[in-house]
Amino acid sequence: MDAKPRLLEQVRCKLCAKHYSYRTELQYVAWIRRFILHHGKRHPQEMSGPEVEQFLTHLAVDRRVAASTQNQALAAVLFLYRQVLEIDLPWLANVVRARRPSESQPHADDRGTRDAASRIHKRTYAKPGYVERPRPVQSHR
Repeated sequence: MDAKPRLLEQVRCKLCAKHYSYRTELQYVAWIRRFILHHGKRHPQEMSGPEVEQFLTHLAVDRRVAASTQNQALAAVLFLYRQVLEIDLPWLANVVRARRPSESQPHADDRGTRDAASRIHKRTYAKPGYVERPRPVQSHR
């Protein structure tokens, strides 16, 4: 009996055939597995655009992932549908996108230490020609 390979094995084979790196293979398979588990182990052929939109929105809103993480999950799910299942998904217009951190927001490693306050201060005031002068002490009469 020639059994058809399981879905994740098909994904691995297609990634290998297209010369994707091993690390990319690991991540894509993990994201596809999360996608399937998120929807109660439904087969991806039974799902389409709304389920993909719901999963990506869940990542951004509930899991609060970074924009690059959401993009990686999107790339993995699109690979599954386009390359493995050969299904074209409708345009995913209703996805809530994760926000990229802005320069004004402190970095994750910049919270809670005295050195962190110094780094934030330097980033804020590190402008050419800016000279910080000591403030005069005001006496209260």
